[in-house]
Amino acid sequence: MRGWWGEFAKKADAEGNAQVAKLFRAASAAEAIHRDTHKAAILKLGGTVDSFKLDEVVPGTTAENLKAAIKGESYERDTMYPEFLAAAKADDAKPAIRAFQFAAAAEKEHAKLYQEALDQLGKNPPQEYYVCQVCGMTLTSLPAKKCPVCHNGIDEFKKIN
Repeated sequence: MRGWWGEFAKKADAEGNAQVAKLFRAASAAEAIHRDTHKAAILKLGGTVDSFKLDEVVPGTTAENLKAAIKGESYERDTMYPEFLAAAKADDAKPAIRAFQFAAAAEKEHAKLYQEALDQLGKNPPQEYYVCQVCGMTLTSLPAKKCPVCHNGIDEFKKIN
């Protein structure tokens, strides 16, 4: 578990917010899938991917971290991925279109889950999280037959603890 989600999960655990920590771990798993899907699309389209070190994350309180997560996911949902999708569609870059559509759907759900967690902070009910290993969609229950985003079977979902 890397990035700000991992640090936010540690902070939530330290503050006794185990349910929120689980949500941050689920988001971390989903974001890793997005990273790998984006990388694969770049490589398939003939690009290269450079390695880089992420800036150090200094988490705030769980409430502050949830607010930051909501802000970040909302930006990705409302601005970043729509712009990326428009550019990919203009270039007819099918692997990128697919990767961005997957991520945009998951970010929309993440923002909703973070808002619910913030609204219930301190009294968060037990909740399960399942992450599709193909597209990164994060759900609170398994779908009946297939992922609502990538349409792969429910066997592609991993339960996050």
